[in-house]
Amino acid sequence: MSLAVVNETTMTTFVEDRKAFENCVEECFEMLDVDGDRVLSRSELREGFCKIMSLGHGSREEEKIDHLFNTIFNRFDEDRNGSIDPQEFRCLIRELMFAMGRGFGNSPVLVVLEIDSL
Repeated sequence: MSLAVVNETTMTTFVEDRKAFENCVEECFEMLDVDGDRVLSRSELREGFCKIMSLGHGSREEEKIDHLFNTIFNRFDEDRNGSIDPQEFRCLIRELMFAMGRGFGNSPVLVVLEIDSL
């Protein structure tokens, strides 16, 4: 494990580094694609996101989480087939990375990383 300092510039530079970003997205996609069918079902995406984000519990929290995933699928499932393919996932991660960067702004944020993860 290592520590990295990230801000908006760091996030933007990473996303714009096509090779590094594509490798990261592909690796993440493969980890989330539990059944190996090259698409992410709602349950695969939800399970994966719940592992990396602190999502609350309880009926009110479940409603918020359901709304979040409905929004994700409405926005990124372009072919409306009920799953997220690698290209749709790439768009999702790109938008999330840029949003996080905008949220960080120029304020440095310390992040714990696995070796070679960023």
